[in-house]
Amino acid sequence: MKDVSNIPIVPMSQFLRHAFDILKNPLPFHHKKFSENGDLFCLSIGFNTKVYFCRNVAFLEYVLKKNQRNYKKSKIQTEDISKYVGKGLLTIEGDHWRTQRKLIQPAFHKKQLHLLLDKIKEAITEEYEKLPLGKTIDVFPIFNDLAFKTVVNSLFSNAATNEDIKRLQFITEENQKMLIKELRQPYLGWWFSASGKIKKHLNFSEEAKQILKRIVDERKSSGKRFNDLLDMLLDARYEDGSAMDEDQLIDEILILFLAGHETTANALTFTFQLLAKHQDWQERIYQERSSIKKESEEVMNLVMRSKVCQQVIEESMRLYPPVYFIDRVNITEDSFNGMTFKPESNLLFSLFEIHRHPDLWEKPEAFMPERFSEGERKFSSQYFPFGAGPRKCIGNNFAMFEMIIAVSELVFKYKIRSEFDDIEISPLITLKPKNAFLSFEARA
Repeated sequence: MKDVSNIPIVPMSQFLRHAFDILKNPLPFHHKKFSENGDLFCLSIGFNTKVYFCRNVAFLEYVLKKNQRNYKKSKIQTEDISKYVGKGLLTIEGDHWRTQRKLIQPAFHKKQLHLLLDKIKEAITEEYEKLPLGKTIDVFPIFNDLAFKTVVNSLFSNAATNEDIKRLQFITEENQKMLIKELRQPYLGWWFSASGKIKKHLNFSEEAKQILKRIVDERKSSGKRFNDLLDMLLDARYEDGSAMDEDQLIDEILILFLAGHETTANALTFTFQLLAKHQDWQERIYQERSSIKKESEEVMNLVMRSKVCQQVIEESMRLYPPVYFIDRVNITEDSFNGMTFKPESNLLFSLFEIHRHPDLWEKPEAFMPERFSEGERKFSSQYFPFGAGPRKCIGNNFAMFEMIIAVSELVFKYKIRSEFDDIEISPLITLKPKNAFLSFEARA
């Protein structure tokens, strides 16, 4: 049996030589090393620290599905992120995670989401009324606002004031910026702590929790129901009949803000950039939406029948997966394909590389939504925009419903023009768009 000593090793000297470029965008470095070394290589980033980079789809399925109980999330999520957003579904492990997942999952079933669709559409159309027509703009801030307000509207209905929304959005984004600095510049950890920067952002988190606590307390005392996510979370009961305590509820809501808005904003921005470059698909979505509108204005009907729109979104997330890597650490020694990994080995799977792997996809760099059409869909084992296995994103249906409504409504009302040459990316905690300049023209 082979061990990991047979895996190609990229020495620390190469990492340091490209450190500045990696800080800005590590993906070209990763791609070069995959091209040179195959689908699995080891990067030495310290005297005793190694990370195994992988784009082997069978290994990813093994880790996420077949032997998922022997793998846990890395320190990045369970410690670094959790210090800002608390202990919720994204950041917890083991029995605590299983208990919370079982409790919260019903709130995200399609039947329950049906109750939220009007709130989602209302938030989206309200933001679209603010679109400046005939001007070239960077659209990411617009879709970031849209996605954040959609989450707020779905969670709280009208319980959060505009001031609450602005402050929660500011805190969420500032804490993410701080986290990125900590992860990309670990050698400055002492300075972040000594200068009070970490304490400042932890205070931001506490302020956000106090805002959410006030909203939750007001909802409880009002005696009114809105059939939003907050009502569903307040109604949720553990097997012993008890409800979530308030601290746990606040942590889960904070994570919904973090996980529920930025990834959607990223995906929408990339999707509209691709549509701006491919006017034929823009027109196909318009014709589909027009046909659906003639029959029914019911939002669930729109969501379920927008097949072309869904194909475009899925292809966009293939090319630009908002969550572009998945990291895991094995709990006990484990073997795959003749390689044995010691406990606590750091594994990083590149979804960006898997989604563009030439052995897995025809014309992997091309925008081809037709590959996701009915009858052609053969990608369940190589397509992971929401992860896979027991820890697959709990909000995947919510996100898809929201994006279908957002894309279909915008294309129905406006023509999108590209004001950029190439799609640029900024790989941070998520894969973010950069310089996404578009213009919009009202349809006649």
